[in-house]
Amino acid sequence: MTHAIGLMSAPEFGAAVPGLAEVLADVVAGGDSLGFLSPFGPEEAAAWWRGLTPAVESGALLVWAARDGERVTGTISLARSWKANARHRAEVVKLMVRRDARRRGLARALLAAAEREAVRSGASLLVLDTETGSDAERLYLATGWTRYGVVPGYATDTAGVPRDCSFFYKRVPGPAS
Repeated sequence: MTHAIGLMSAPEFGAAVPGLAEVLADVVAGGDSLGFLSPFGPEEAAAWWRGLTPAVESGALLVWAARDGERVTGTISLARSWKANARHRAEVVKLMVRRDARRRGLARALLAAAEREAVRSGASLLVLDTETGSDAERLYLATGWTRYGVVPGYATDTAGVPRDCSFFYKRVPGPAS
């Protein structure tokens, strides 16, 4: 199965919202909260994605979609800092892959795409957070990210149970690295 990964323009993002919503709803149904509680369906997920439209249109949020044909199988976003003293920094957010598309290197490829764009756009420091002990945490550790702390009970899982969260950073080649 070949997955094409592309950074979406604002119009492409708008057209992709239904597919992105399916991915988000699938991931939450599988137990990965990403900030959401179960039950969480495609309609709620689509509304959440549509709420990001202004950030995508302004360029404050970059969103990639991985596709197998027309079907969206994964996504990742890169949030640029709006603060004058933090223009060298960006946050990796909402890396997710449909459950039936996992274990094929797609999450790693999405992460690499976001990292390349960060370098291209001049960011030299990336940050992110994820549930401690998760598959995502293992991915970040395996791809050169540095865990700088764990906060107990930082966010809840999809059932509302508090879980620990690990915080990571990664320096990438850029003007301030």
